[in-house]
Amino acid sequence: MKYQIMLGILFTLMNNRKATAGELAEKFSCSTRSIYRYIDEMTVSGVPIDIAQGARGGIYISDCYKLPKGLMTREEYDKTLDALFAFRGQLPDKALDSAISKLTQASKEEKFDRALSGNILVDSGDWGSAGKFSEKLALAEKAVEERECLEICYIDRGGEQSRRRIKPLLLVYKQNIWYLYAFCMLRDDFRLFKIGRIRSIQHTCETFEKVDFSRENIPLSFWKNENSLDARFEISPDALPLAEEWLGVENIITERDGRLIAEVSLPDDESLAGKILSMGTGFRVIFPQSLCERVRDEAQKIAAAYA
Repeated sequence: MKYQIMLGILFTLMNNRKATAGELAEKFSCSTRSIYRYIDEMTVSGVPIDIAQGARGGIYISDCYKLPKGLMTREEYDKTLDALFAFRGQLPDKALDSAISKLTQASKEEKFDRALSGNILVDSGDWGSAGKFSEKLALAEKAVEERECLEICYIDRGGEQSRRRIKPLLLVYKQNIWYLYAFCMLRDDFRLFKIGRIRSIQHTCETFEKVDFSRENIPLSFWKNENSLDARFEISPDALPLAEEWLGVENIITERDGRLIAEVSLPDDESLAGKILSMGTGFRVIFPQSLCERVRDEAQKIAAAYA
């Protein structure tokens, strides 16, 4: 959202030539402190923005400043708009809408015949609650930007519910899942929270100083090499579509006898047996034997639950 706001500030100043920090803060729903921080970054990057003090002062941009002709190629405009359209689906924001509108207009002025925009659609919300998911994501994103502590109600994989006061530091998007990387004051340590497992978010109106952290230490890997399992599966034609979506078409081969076989390395965690069972009877473990036994045991537990 930071760069969308900076882009919005740029176009606002180019249209009006002058605005106060308060006006910009209200328009883009952020603090005046954030506005001045954005202005500093834009100035360092070469945009001629000045600040005048006094009753008639404000933030203004030089009248002679224009976006250079041919600033972007058609492909660059298309890709930029695609990305903005995609994230607007999850983070509805007036500044983002404005940026999209102005970039679309700019592409027309460049005489680009863009008949279609928005070739990428991202929707990682859970079924039936896309609006609530987007609200949680927007609140988390704003708290990261404003350095505001949050109080969240979080449910872990074991179903345990806890209230946490956190310092949100970074939003992470990996394999269609949104995470919030934060310092958890309950655990006195850094934690990676799944947005989908946050039941509620509350503002605290308490801000925090910048927290130094290393992005290399964020636990983004879904499994380490030592926690992976080499497996071999036999797949029936009926189960092939699901197998292709899960394992990838490149990992499924047809042997000389016509059998469909997949050989892959998978994360060896407690959810693996359940995932295999969800593929149905047309998806069978050939190797290793230990995985066959785990799937069989899990199937027996499920059958017993319905006895």
